[in-house]
Amino acid sequence: MTHVTGTTGTLVLAGTPIGDVADAPPRLAAELETADVVAAEDTRRLRRLTQALGIHTTGRVVSYFEGNESARTPELVEALTGGARVLLVTDAGMPSVSDPGYRLVAAAVEKDIKVTAVPGPSAVLTALALSALPVDRFCFEGFLPRKAGERLGRLREVADERRTMVFFEAPHRLDDTLAAMAEVFGADRRAAVCRELTKTYEEVKRGPLGELAAWAAEGVRGEITVVVEGAAESGPEELDAAELVRRVRVREEAGERRKEAIAAVAADAGLPKREVFDAVVAAKNAERTGPA
Repeated sequence: MTHVTGTTGTLVLAGTPIGDVADAPPRLAAELETADVVAAEDTRRLRRLTQALGIHTTGRVVSYFEGNESARTPELVEALTGGARVLLVTDAGMPSVSDPGYRLVAAAVEKDIKVTAVPGPSAVLTALALSALPVDRFCFEGFLPRKAGERLGRLREVADERRTMVFFEAPHRLDDTLAAMAEVFGADRRAAVCRELTKTYEEVKRGPLGELAAWAAEGVRGEITVVVEGAAESGPEELDAAELVRRVRVREEAGERRKEAIAAVAADAGLPKREVFDAVVAAKNAERTGPA
């Protein structure tokens, strides 16, 4: 396909199937066949997709993934300013959502280049719909940090988030992540683990975080999306000593000094610092002496 030199092109973000190729939006095939440039997260997966759709790309195909995103963006912007229609696709779902795309969109908008989209499947929205948790308000947190301390710190930041939360996670880290969520959010907080969405072995496991963590400890495979219920509306919270101690320990494990952790927990609970301090000291003494 040729484009007219001297006119600005268009950047098209296209959603691709997250599992079942039959979910491909009808416009996707037409855009793949007619785009001047197709930027794909994985050119091999793009080839498999076009074969499954029974089509051929006519434009130039280039790779666009996390490792070359910064370097390739100027090249694609140059093509756009020259009038090209550039189609961006990722391995699955919508570009920019925990996938390459944000840098290119920002660069195109900065140059007053038109950006449009071919809406398509989304693991975030699919998992939300299947979770049986409230979906009137939600937030997307993407992947949590890999290191345990950083992961606890991030979870602690959203511990009081009232909206339903959506996370992505790798299968080999799922058990650790669910255990950390149970520790920070509470073992009784409701959640859903959505595995292999729209694929042959699709599974949605719903239940309290504590139960889900125990289930995941046996090993889980596939693409994972985790949906977690938001924190309950809270008036002045009545917390027992054990819960106060647990919250202090969560903060300490995330890197806070005990003094700061006690002060923060006391502030969150609307309690005097002394009350939290006394609970921590009593727990320490109980651990030293053991059961009576």
